[in-house]
Amino acid sequence: MDAVVLARMQFAANITFHILFPTINIALAWVLLFFRWRWLRTQDTAWLGAYRFWTKVFALSFALGVVSGITMSFQFGTNWPGFMEKAGNIAGPLLGYEVLTAFFLEASFLGVMLFGHGRVSERVHILATVMVAVGTTLSAFWILSLNSWMHTPQGYEIINGEFHALDWWAIIFNPSFPYRLAHKLLASGLTVAFFLAGLSAWQLLKGKAQPHTAKVLRVGLTLGALLIPVQILVGDMHGLNTLKHQPAKIAAMEGVWQTERGAPLLLFAWPNEETRSNDYEIGIPKLASLILTHQVDGEIQGLDEFKGAHPPVAPLFFGFRIMVGTGLLMLAFSWLGLWLYRRRAWSAQALPTWFLHGLAWMSFSGWLATLAGWYVTEIGRQPFLVYGLMRTADAASHVPAPTIALTLVAYITLYLALIVAYVSVIKYMAGKPVDVSLSQALPKNETGRVVV
Repeated sequence: MDAVVLARMQFAANITFHILFPTINIALAWVLLFFRWRWLRTQDTAWLGAYRFWTKVFALSFALGVVSGITMSFQFGTNWPGFMEKAGNIAGPLLGYEVLTAFFLEASFLGVMLFGHGRVSERVHILATVMVAVGTTLSAFWILSLNSWMHTPQGYEIINGEFHALDWWAIIFNPSFPYRLAHKLLASGLTVAFFLAGLSAWQLLKGKAQPHTAKVLRVGLTLGALLIPVQILVGDMHGLNTLKHQPAKIAAMEGVWQTERGAPLLLFAWPNEETRSNDYEIGIPKLASLILTHQVDGEIQGLDEFKGAHPPVAPLFFGFRIMVGTGLLMLAFSWLGLWLYRRRAWSAQALPTWFLHGLAWMSFSGWLATLAGWYVTEIGRQPFLVYGLMRTADAASHVPAPTIALTLVAYITLYLALIVAYVSVIKYMAGKPVDVSLSQALPKNETGRVVV
């Protein structure tokens, strides 16, 4: 294979592995804060058990996220030196802000959150949890700001082929940033919602339910039911923004080859880049135009208008449908789950076995939707690194293709082993009772309530 293609595959492998763990931790940190608050309000140790178990999951995810993030950052120098040479004046400060305001905040308070319970006051411990949650969200803020700028660049000038900042406000809050940030935060929330519900369903099926299992299951279903309609709305707004700034990406996602009005929404097709048409089309007339332009006869530019400068069609076409299909499954499972739960008097043990099996299989559905959406976003920017301004091939290193191929195989082998280990460890922890004995060591007042 071409060295540039291999370098892209290697970076994709690294970011595929890395993005899994921030996607969990961004929302999980806030869920942990909710568990802590519920325990203080109710003094029900089931909430404390939920907090302690899911804190372990957070710590494991945080460790893998940090390690893979460091590896990924090295590739800016090894695989894509041209990007930092030309866009480093923009990318460098934004990545630095992420480290200074987010990573340091997480790292500073993570130890207190993980090991301080029973050793510091409840107020200090909750503050540490808040700081970790804020840090994870800030990290997403800065990373997505840079990524969004690469899609919709503004606030810059080019001098001698290098990007220089003119307006940092315009760079940070570029046109696509608000939609990408909201979309990502909601994706994290949905990933965590189904992780909570799916793992709880697995515990019920295996007879390993703990006092907190039913509560966590209800939290997961409720969170999923609340967030998925909001995600659909934000996704629609994001689509309108993408149509305005990256019409070639939309054309590839919808399989539109020639500019047309009243474009159909293709439920299935097989994009054929040789004939520049779709085989085996099954679609709903005019629906794509209605969704994307909010007009029945709205115009969608075709790929023929971007010859030589549009992304590969098949990955975007199928990736988008995987993301949307997974989202619809999330909608069905969360709403159906809450309805079944309520009908059975909020008894988790009374939920139908078939539903619990389905929910268990949905445990990592958030990962599937996130990766599909991320591939659509990043492949959809091709053939550019900075959309319309810097081509990917122009930023690649001169490392020989066999060397890249060798390290690519090594990365993929290692990451597959780590994923298996990650899931195995979580499965092992989920089958063990959670120790809540630290609650007995905390100071209490004369009524028996824990002193904050």
